[in-house]
Amino acid sequence: MTPEVVVADLTTLAVDAIVNAANESLLGGGGVDGAIHRAAGPALLAACRALPETRAGVRCPTGEARITPGFRLPAAWVIHTVGPVWHGGGRGEPALLGACYRQSLALAREQGLASVAFPAISAGVYGYPANLAARIAVDSVREAAWVPARLVFCAFSPAMAGHYRDALGS
Repeated sequence: MTPEVVVADLTTLAVDAIVNAANESLLGGGGVDGAIHRAAGPALLAACRALPETRAGVRCPTGEARITPGFRLPAAWVIHTVGPVWHGGGRGEPALLGACYRQSLALAREQGLASVAFPAISAGVYGYPANLAARIAVDSVREAAWVPARLVFCAFSPAMAGHYRDALGS
């Protein structure tokens, strides 16, 4: 399986699941998270609110993942994961970002999904350097115990797609 790299709107992809670069509350936000909530409709927010909190205001701690239906999205499922905010790399950011990919793939496997699309987790407002985020994404997928038949890295720009392609060696 060779991952695909596309420049596209993640919310339009016809895959079994898209991954949401969410915040710990899972109640929507900016960037990819906001776009997914807008496209999926209000039922996504209700499904996220129904997920139990692990502590006050936190439904998904950084590095973990949760799954909900996709509602009005072409994707049947949304896997929500919370990437780390970049603080220079000395606060465990690489391990936490890698965990986002592993946890998301584990949920996809449990759900029996054949196709999953990932955004550039943490590479937007969380400030993770795009080239490093792409390298961790690719390495995490390559090292995963299981990957779906189709795995897509969905880039928000041609530059981000280039980082993925560089990391893939293509």
